[in-house]
Amino acid sequence: MRWRLVVAALGAACVLGLGACVHGMVSMPGQSFSGTPPALDDAERALAEQLSADVRRLAVDIGERNVARKPEALAAASSFVELQLRGMGYAVEKQRYEAQRFAPRYAARTPEPSVGHPVENLIAERRGKGRAAEIVVVGAHYDSAEGTPGADDNASGVAAALALARAFAARAPERTVRFVFFVNEEPPWFEGPHMGSDVYAAACRARGDDVVAMFSLETLGFFSDAPGSQQYPFPFSLVYPSTGAFVGFVGDLPSQRLVHESVRLFRTRATVASEGASVPGSIEGIDWSDHASFWRHGYRAVMVTDTAPFRNPHYHEPTDLPPTLDVDRLVRAVRGLDEVVTGLAASSERW
Repeated sequence: MRWRLVVAALGAACVLGLGACVHGMVSMPGQSFSGTPPALDDAERALAEQLSADVRRLAVDIGERNVARKPEALAAASSFVELQLRGMGYAVEKQRYEAQRFAPRYAARTPEPSVGHPVENLIAERRGKGRAAEIVVVGAHYDSAEGTPGADDNASGVAAALALARAFAARAPERTVRFVFFVNEEPPWFEGPHMGSDVYAAACRARGDDVVAMFSLETLGFFSDAPGSQQYPFPFSLVYPSTGAFVGFVGDLPSQRLVHESVRLFRTRATVASEGASVPGSIEGIDWSDHASFWRHGYRAVMVTDTAPFRNPHYHEPTDLPPTLDVDRLVRAVRGLDEVVTGLAASSERW
């Protein structure tokens, strides 16, 4: 009988320990927005028009944009982003390299010189006035997957990053805020040596850049109020909403404090629902964007997302077009993200 009690006690302890661990991964500070949001004000309506215009330019006027099938369109997308940034008053740095047209996904991480098509990451920054050496990176990839115009993936993220760049153009943050627009996030370059964010994060590490936080704005425009519209890798369906009407903040375990602080700041202003998770990076979907490149190089990073294929039926399809996006909620997400980046750029904390 005694051994049964011992086994039961150990089992209960394991369950409690697992529960406490899971609670730490998914429990977030603050209160997620719920209920009917207020109507957009004049500034938000103007932001909606700008976001819509930027998404249309990338997904309709330019369309599919990648090295393998549409290199001219990829170059046009880069030129569009550069023009927008220069129009805001930023100096634009270009990190140029050559990428194989058909790169192996899991090749060695040292890019070879002169192996293919010229591509570029675009960088613009608002230098900090007090702690300029400490950097908050806001990134988004401007390429699209083969066969798709990429309105949600990832014209929505690019439009959001451009909106934040416009907001910071006249500000003087304590920390440097750096906006980076990455090439080659999509397969077959994803997680390979020619993925733009991996090339960039490696350069940051080689220079000794003090990146205190990185945000990957990845598929931010698709929302649904339909029951059962949100899917998850197991076991997150037991914890999170089954309706795809929230913005997700996703980090690995070392980025847990950054995830928590980001969600807290977002919830102080955002009028759209939000959820957060800081979980092992090996879980399906957790590393599916440019933030994972920064993890690999030792930085804390968070993906901000509508969860892409776990919600959006148009993901990587020819139907990923602007009319499928909820621009009002995208506006509300951008306003919340402005609060996040502003708060982290002003903070003296490290995460």
